[in-house]
Amino acid sequence: MKRRDLLNHLSQQGCQFVREGSEHSIWENPIKKRRTSVPRHREIPIFTVTRICKQLGISIPSGN
Repeated sequence: MKRRDLLNHLSQQGCQFVREGSEHSIWENPIKKRRTSVPRHREIPIFTVTRICKQLGISIPSGN
């Protein structure tokens, strides 16, 4: 999955960007008070996308 598509999905699910790390972006779900890191790669493997969504407590993108 393309990184920009994942970031759009996170935003649509109510997640918010927190900060940039050295190799990752930090995102949080303010409703469930969960945080996770999103790697800065153009393509993110589907198993990583699934892990990120589960850590934030949101749905997995249906396009995959």
